[in-house]
Amino acid sequence: MNITTFAKRLCLLVPLIVTPAAWAVEMMPSPPQLAAKSYVLMDASSGNVLVENNGDQRLPPASLTKLMTMILMLESYQDQLDTISITAPGYIYDYLYGKNASTADIWKDETHTLRSLLYAMLLPSANEAAYIVADYMSGSSIDNFVAMMNDEAARIGCTGTTFTDPCGLDPGNVTTARDAYLLVRVAMGYDAFAQAAGEESYQMPASTKHDSPYTILTSDKLVSPSSNYYRSYTKGGKTGSLDDWQNFAGWHTQDGETYVSVVLHSPKTDEDPRPALTETAELMDWAFATFTVTAALDTTQPITELPIVYSSQTDTVMIYPADDMQTLLPRQGGAELTEKTFNVPEHLSAPIKQGDVVGTVTVTMQGETVGTVDLLAGSSVDRNELLYTMAKVKAFFSSTYFKVVIVLCIIAAVVYAVLWVYVMLLTVRRVEQPTPKRKNKPND
Repeated sequence: MNITTFAKRLCLLVPLIVTPAAWAVEMMPSPPQLAAKSYVLMDASSGNVLVENNGDQRLPPASLTKLMTMILMLESYQDQLDTISITAPGYIYDYLYGKNASTADIWKDETHTLRSLLYAMLLPSANEAAYIVADYMSGSSIDNFVAMMNDEAARIGCTGTTFTDPCGLDPGNVTTARDAYLLVRVAMGYDAFAQAAGEESYQMPASTKHDSPYTILTSDKLVSPSSNYYRSYTKGGKTGSLDDWQNFAGWHTQDGETYVSVVLHSPKTDEDPRPALTETAELMDWAFATFTVTAALDTTQPITELPIVYSSQTDTVMIYPADDMQTLLPRQGGAELTEKTFNVPEHLSAPIKQGDVVGTVTVTMQGETVGTVDLLAGSSVDRNELLYTMAKVKAFFSSTYFKVVIVLCIIAAVVYAVLWVYVMLLTVRRVEQPTPKRKNKPND
């Protein structure tokens, strides 16, 4: 589908709305038009989509595949990264031979800790490191490890993802931008991954194949201060490329806001060998300039008031939102553009305590639901028992039940009266009727 965004919907306000806030949103810059085949930009906390283009299109993830390999490793061994060492088996190099695959210069029969292999997979996107981990975790069966990858993808909610190898060299691997978002969200939840993803370099230790430590560099130049691609808000991510295109999936934090971005199949050019990083930077520059996390409601101010019955203290109670609903809104006038829909009773009944939940309010913006929060009574109100009793008596006498009873009583009385009159008439008729004289029987 064509680009569809929360931001663009906000830009389509009715032109006749000319409040300052509306003008601010109307003038809000449109998101950049990216050359990538598919991309999403999502709020990390809520999962709300700011920008999406072909988010469910299945495409080869390339080295984004390694995100799943790292997830499986961390899921099982996050507390043993420095205590478990693995020796690279020779057969995995048969898979990699002649494929011009990125490596961390790990040789056959060379031993490294899981932490070093994590950095190798993440920074230079070392394919041999992914295979080494896959071999170790699967008992030397890469097919078994691939099955583990696909099971985990289904478990975390991926619906368009299929893995065929542990590193992404096989174009048979497919994923979607939305699924890649889920992979990043899971991976960034591991401290070891989050720390490694933000590093510009790592010292691989000396080994039997390397006389001294050597440095590996990250392919994610968004976290490299020495790079022209550098963005201070980018906290980490994973690159991937095959043929003439590039992928990137990462997360970005600034002023308390965290977004996850995924860009798939951004075409390489002679001028830009890292187009996915360029387009990610364009997207994030726009997002941070346009949106902010702010309060849609004010918990210190009453949002409405409701009448209350059975009380002689007051006629109304002030109602407050239970939460300020921190949410993603346009930087200019976002809170003023929200619409509130109340779900409350016509009135409250005393007694009521301060803090009692009396209803809810749903906040929307341009037809999109921002969220729903409880509404609380702002004060306690006692019940006047006399007013309550009088109201109940009045309610009883005006109730349908009472009216039905009265009607039934009237009907019963009428029926009784009719029957009584009927019986009386029969009695009178019987009394007034003369007794016939008996005739004497003649003698034989």
